[in-house]
Amino acid sequence: MKTEIRKVDSQGRIVLSYKWREKELKDNNEVIILEEKGVLKIIPKKKIDLTKFFDTIELDEDLLEKLENWSEFENYLFKKQYHDRS
Repeated sequence: MKTEIRKVDSQGRIVLSYKWREKELKDNNEVIILEEKGVLKIIPKKKIDLTKFFDTIELDEDLLEKLENWSEFENYLFKKQYHDRS
């Protein structure tokens, strides 16, 4: 993991490094920002092949409730994917 100190301008903006943008964003210019207590995680927005999750998720009560709201379900999958990498 690389650590950098960046300044935040008066409008709350930061500049993401050129190397990171070239490597992670490529032709896309959207990111997902996960806000946790005292931390922001910036993740490149990528299309996810949901078929890779077929037959891999245990259907418990919590997950069944999330399936009722597709946005909540997607957020659950994003957090699970990136939390498991940490």
